[in-house]
Amino acid sequence: MKIGILGTRGIPNAYGGFEQFAQHLALGLAEKNHEVFVYNSSDHPYAGKDWRGISILVCKDWENKIGTAGQFIYDFNCFRDARKRDFDILLQLGYTSNSIWHWLWPKNPINIINMDGLEWKRSKYNRPTQKFLKVAERLAVKHADVLISDSIGIRDYLQGEYHRTSHYIPYGADIPTNQNHSSLSDWKLEPYQYCLLIARMEPENNIEMVIEGFLQTKGNWPLIIIGNTGNRFGQYLSKKYFSDRIRFIGPLYEEELLNTLRSHATVYFHGHSVGGTNPSLLEAMACRCNIAAHTNIFNKAILGDAAYYFSSVEDVKEIIESPLDCAIIKNRKEINIEKIKKLYNWDNIVDEYEKVFLSATAAVQPAI
Repeated sequence: MKIGILGTRGIPNAYGGFEQFAQHLALGLAEKNHEVFVYNSSDHPYAGKDWRGISILVCKDWENKIGTAGQFIYDFNCFRDARKRDFDILLQLGYTSNSIWHWLWPKNPINIINMDGLEWKRSKYNRPTQKFLKVAERLAVKHADVLISDSIGIRDYLQGEYHRTSHYIPYGADIPTNQNHSSLSDWKLEPYQYCLLIARMEPENNIEMVIEGFLQTKGNWPLIIIGNTGNRFGQYLSKKYFSDRIRFIGPLYEEELLNTLRSHATVYFHGHSVGGTNPSLLEAMACRCNIAAHTNIFNKAILGDAAYYFSSVEDVKEIIESPLDCAIIKNRKEINIEKIKKLYNWDNIVDEYEKVFLSATAAVQPAI
């Protein structure tokens, strides 16, 4: 098949979850002898036209110059190019700005959308933006030939809200093989003497709840926070809470170092409350983290009983101060590793996408 992938900033991954997913999927499909094209932002650091057998299509992106509106222009440019390509499959990752261009979607390929999370519920958006995102979601569901959900919660939501079926295919994660703790000394950290949180600086990720709960505990261990603090909420957090106990590291993309930090944390806090299968949660599971997750259907669908849960400052404080039961924590870690091997395995996920693509070319599910 000739497959186009759009909706991300591009590959190789230099940004985050969707880009990492696009990279794994594109590589996996290319290894199966499909012809794969990935759309890259003109701001992407990689300037080549080919990457490991994948064709890179660069489109002009104005986001760095004009802000969020640039995303719409970037997607517009991608669709204009896609209309010339004669794809069999056009996979759109997310719907935020893609769906308003549904009248521009190329007619010949099967248009498939990975519906991401419930974007309209994100508290970082004002009410008009939330209303727009709800409309964008509805347009995506209406006009897509095939829908893919990365979590059971999203799949059930689409069925209940729109009476539209979707294929459940989660993200994946790799189990690290090298987790040498010697690099921790560069950060003045000792193994299992710090807590860790990795997230975008957004209110719905409950970062402030974790910080407040952590600060109510006694001790000298630090809470390490990894994420770009350049936005308004990030600046607010880093200004209000920066101290010896709360260390804002900023963005960090060096995979080996991230895995080392994850695997040697006493507790890994995952505060995400909106969205589907979050890549950073799977990576924490793959690193055998002792996970404390925000209480919601998305996190519980992935972790089940193999984690602590919190929904308040008091819960965070209690998790940190409670005596660690090594047997329970070891069992949870093993359960999570088995899930990564069996459910969130990249090879299996690529296989599932290929099955959906192949079946879709034979019979496209009609849109409502």
